[in-house]
Amino acid sequence: METTMTTAVPKLTTLHPRISSNSFSLRFSLTFPAKKTALVKHTCSPSHIPLRVSASSQSQAAAEATKVSSIPSEMKACVYGEYGGVEVLKFDNKVSVPEVKEDQVLIKVVAAALNPVDAKRRQGKFKATDSPLPTVPGYDVAGVVVKVGNQVKELKEGDAVYGNINEKALEGPKQFGSLAEYTAVEEKLLALKPKNLDFIQAAGLPLAIETAYEGLERTGFSAGKSILVLNGAGGVGSLVIQLAKHVFGASRIAATSSTGKLELLKSLGADLAIDYTKENFEDLPEKFDVVYDAIGQCDKAVKVVKEGGSVVALTGAVTPPGFRFVVTSNGNTLKTLNPYLESGKIKPVVDPKGPFTFSQVAEAFSYIETNRATGKVVIHPIP
Repeated sequence: METTMTTAVPKLTTLHPRISSNSFSLRFSLTFPAKKTALVKHTCSPSHIPLRVSASSQSQAAAEATKVSSIPSEMKACVYGEYGGVEVLKFDNKVSVPEVKEDQVLIKVVAAALNPVDAKRRQGKFKATDSPLPTVPGYDVAGVVVKVGNQVKELKEGDAVYGNINEKALEGPKQFGSLAEYTAVEEKLLALKPKNLDFIQAAGLPLAIETAYEGLERTGFSAGKSILVLNGAGGVGSLVIQLAKHVFGASRIAATSSTGKLELLKSLGADLAIDYTKENFEDLPEKFDVVYDAIGQCDKAVKVVKEGGSVVALTGAVTPPGFRFVVTSNGNTLKTLNPYLESGKIKPVVDPKGPFTFSQVAEAFSYIETNRATGKVVIHPIP
């Protein structure tokens, strides 16, 4: 039967008619290696960061795989059939499980994460290049492979994987996204889940860490350079800080956040944590080789970049020499960064309000649209 989402935001109603595949043309959660199988969550002040104790990748994958004795023909999914606010989100129990193409694997979704692009897509901000409605939203996924196409070379059934399922974020993203029990994804967009991360932590990484990494690469960032990260406590910003420090070898890292998140910035590797509620970063006497604007203040960001430097502008108006890019999903990027994640040098940050349950998808969307999230907004369990 079809069900109704009940949240603190407008109620989600059921979707009719039934959808088939043919119709679709501060409290932080940081990762540290552990052998325990329990999931431990604590509430704390911003200066006290709890540890989520995660099971091994193999035992987690085995546990999830045993839940799938056979692949059903229909699944439960979050769907919208028109563009608009969170009120267009609906549940449907009768969505056909997507068919698997030769280069794809079918994933039993364990956790998914929301990104700003999910909200913009639902609002119809790039409808001209979107796939036809109705849509099962969701870019980020972590789960277990339950079926492989005949051209899949490395992945096999039972593998715990994670990835951003849409190679081009704004150009024909998949109609069957990750906010469903199953999703079909090209092998090249996925990587094995880091062994020390649970599915919740892994789900929050792909699009954000790929965006952070590609942006730094596009600026030519390298060892010995300095960087200012705007919105350093956000999903992308928190990873830019860590990548700049541990992968690219930054000489100095400054980052902005609100008062309560300054200690988080320092714990992630920022040398200078700037409280944007009390200071104007554009008035700093210091200039930076790169400014990574993850909040939409490019007009101010260009004032603190060195001559010949670069300004990455993820959102908002772009002021020269700032530039914008749209991330390309790439499983090889995740594979490159897995050692840094497994060593604990780079830690995922999961917003303390989460994970949100599947029935709270509308609430999670409303929250991410406030631009107040710390790290990533994750949905778990699914369904």
